[in-house]
Amino acid sequence: MSRVYNFSAGPSMLPLEVLETAQKEMLDYHGSGQSVMEMSHRSKVYDEIIKTAEADFRELAGVPDDYKVLFLQGGASTQFAMIPMNLMKNKVADYIVTGQWAKKAWQEAQKFGTANKIASSEDKTFTYIPDVSDLPISENADYVYICQNNTIYGTRYKELPDTKGKILVSDVSSMFLSEPMDVSRYGIVYGGVQKNVGPAGVTIVVIREDLISDEVLPGTPTMLRYKTHADSDSLYNTPPAYNIYVCGLVFKWLKKMGGLTEMKKINEEKAKILYDFLDASSMFKGTVVPEYRSLMNVPFVTDSDELNKKFIDEASKAGFVNLKGHRTVGGMRASIYNAMPAEGVKKLVEFMDKFEKENA
Repeated sequence: MSRVYNFSAGPSMLPLEVLETAQKEMLDYHGSGQSVMEMSHRSKVYDEIIKTAEADFRELAGVPDDYKVLFLQGGASTQFAMIPMNLMKNKVADYIVTGQWAKKAWQEAQKFGTANKIASSEDKTFTYIPDVSDLPISENADYVYICQNNTIYGTRYKELPDTKGKILVSDVSSMFLSEPMDVSRYGIVYGGVQKNVGPAGVTIVVIREDLISDEVLPGTPTMLRYKTHADSDSLYNTPPAYNIYVCGLVFKWLKKMGGLTEMKKINEEKAKILYDFLDASSMFKGTVVPEYRSLMNVPFVTDSDELNKKFIDEASKAGFVNLKGHRTVGGMRASIYNAMPAEGVKKLVEFMDKFEKENA
């Protein structure tokens, strides 16, 4: 079997051990005589799968008892509307725009009320995180919204913003379960799983129970009410059952790896290998202000589009795939999520070094 090193921003690589377990259980899950793909989501067997997945997630992420964990569909992008529909009681929200996804969320929120852009790093192509220690938080804001790790631009928040008592909502899609987090500091923290947690099709929303209510904006569809899903333990309609099962396998793998404190150490070591090379290289340059560098997404460039293209083509032939940067940044981007082994990062750096010497 020949597997490539997949540096895609999402859908991204999964741990080999998880894929092998899913392969082994594909035709007959634990003696049930059927695949999880074929199983009724109302069956006792599946009920145990989703409940175990939630329990393992809660343990890993340290989710307090007064928060619900919801397994939803529609990707993180559906949350851009679902959040204001459920939380915008005063029809006012504050957004910190540090990349494409925060910008899209801010634009979507404008359909439902006043969405104030209270800080942004767009002036320098989102290459840094603005100072969030003393922001002009609106007096009647229903919440303050951030995207905590920016997949496209490779930045991350070092500190959470001072929301001056307002609810903090955070999209953590591309850093989900890559390091410990204090869930109690958020009203809602959510992410699409296809970067760091599982196959595309599941969005995990962790929401404080006092924010779940029947009081939503008029016209909010049943499926876009958090209460609908919270009241039915994520089983109001048929969930993405198989994908939740694979997420559950990833949670087991993360626990076996030593949990999120251990994953943070591993992820910091991997990122250091790549950033140290970029800082020393005369050909490749990182695009992010160093103090805001993401541990998960590493964008870099050469000084020529032609050389960027040549590098991407040759890297792909050598088994390092999906290194092309997002169209808004250009160049390259290596996403080094939990499932990327340190060996993959080391081999990429060796390849980059060789490419630099051959093309100097």
